[in-house]
Amino acid sequence: MILATIIGMAIVTMVPRFIPAFIMEKVQLRPWLNRWLNAIPFAALGGLIFPSILTVIPDEPWIGLLGGVVAVIIALFNVNVIFAVIGAIATVFLLTF
Repeated sequence: MILATIIGMAIVTMVPRFIPAFIMEKVQLRPWLNRWLNAIPFAALGGLIFPSILTVIPDEPWIGLLGGVVAVIIALFNVNVIFAVIGAIATVFLLTF
């Protein structure tokens, strides 16, 4: 019974993820809608990351903000995202050291 429940939950979870992948190949969206949909991952990441930037060190939120600014500046150079992450981590580490 437990195995059937796990398999059922996997199917229910995967179906909504697979259907758009097959449908979106055949649908042509308007350019403005396509740009809007492409911006959603960035907005979600911003919503997830920004609160953590402010609370990286509870008593000193400016350190997290400075690390975030360094990450944004590095990202503006269109380098790999790992370099922006490493730059932000290094900035926070050096400011707390």
